[in-house]
Amino acid sequence: MKALVHGDKGLRLEEMPEPSASEGDVVVKLRNAGLNRRDLYIPDRRNHEGPDLILGSDGAGTICEIGEGVTGWSVGDEVLINPSMHWVENSSASPDGFSPLGMPDDGTFAEKIAIPAEQLEPRPDFLSWEESACVGLSGLTGYRALVTRGEVKEGETVFIPGAGSGVVTFIIQFAKAKGARVIVTSRSEKKRDAALRLGADRAIDTNGNWEEELKDETIDLVIESVGRATFNRSLGILKSGGRLVVFGATTEDTVDINLRALFNKQQEIVGSMMGSREELREMLAFAGEHGIRPVIDKVIPFNEALDGFQMLEDSSQFGKVVFSI
Repeated sequence: MKALVHGDKGLRLEEMPEPSASEGDVVVKLRNAGLNRRDLYIPDRRNHEGPDLILGSDGAGTICEIGEGVTGWSVGDEVLINPSMHWVENSSASPDGFSPLGMPDDGTFAEKIAIPAEQLEPRPDFLSWEESACVGLSGLTGYRALVTRGEVKEGETVFIPGAGSGVVTFIIQFAKAKGARVIVTSRSEKKRDAALRLGADRAIDTNGNWEEELKDETIDLVIESVGRATFNRSLGILKSGGRLVVFGATTEDTVDINLRALFNKQQEIVGSMMGSREELREMLAFAGEHGIRPVIDKVIPFNEALDGFQMLEDSSQFGKVVFSI
C-alpha cells in the first residue's frame, strides 16, 4: 500500500506492507487524513533518522477487517480515528501509556491502518469525509484547552495569539458557542479577516502594541500556543487573577517569566495537551449541537502530500490541510 513515511531516507511516499488485524484491532481503509503541525515536527524529533514510520494522527475511513475479540463494529462501518491513544477518561493529566497516534505507532498517512477498536468513533453525520478526517486532534486539543483546562465561562473575554492554526479555528467557534468574547492576533491581514468571518469579535496585528490596543478590554483567559515569541506579552495583557492555558509552542519552547509580576497579579498558568476519549465525545456532541465544523484550507491529493507539509512550514494555511487518499 502507499504510505507517507519517515526514516533514514527522509520523508517520502513509499510502498509499505498492508496491515492485518490482530486481536482487539480493526483495519480501516482510509479515505482522508488530516495534517497537523505535530507531523511537521516529527522528523526533527527523530533526528531525521530511524526505521520507517508512517506519520499521521487524524483520519477517517471504512472498516475493512475485524480482529478476534472485537465487538460493536462491522465491516463497512464508517469511522473516524481517535488519535489520543490509550486515554479513556477525563483526568488532570494524561495516563501512563498515552501517546498521540503517529509516533511511536504507525499513523494515518496510508491507504490502510490497523488500530485498536477502542480508538474508533462513528463518523459524525453532520461532517463530510474531509471534515471527519481532521476533527480529531485539533478539535480535541482545542476543546480541552478552552473548556476542560481553561474553564471558559459565558461573558468572559478570551485572547488567542495566532489566528490561523486548525486548533485556533476550533477554539474561536467553541468560545463563541460558550458565549465568550474572542480576540485573536495574526501578522496576516488575510488571516485576521478570516478569523472575523469565523466569529472572532476582534482581530489585531501580532506585531502591534497589545497593551495599547487592548487597554479598554479585560482579558479573562488566554489560550497560548505560539511560545516564546508571545508568551510574556500574553501574560502582560491578562487580568489579575486571570488564566493562561498553553497547549503548544510553535516558536521556542523556553521562556523567561517575571515571577514577581506573576504572583503579584495572582495569575494561573495551566498546561494542556490533546485529551481523553470522554472529551472527544463531548466535543463531537457539542460541535454537532452548535453546527461547528473544521475550517479546511485545502484538500490535497495524497501523491502531493509533501506540498501540505510546505504549507504548514510556511504557515500559509488558515485552518486544516487534508489529504485525499
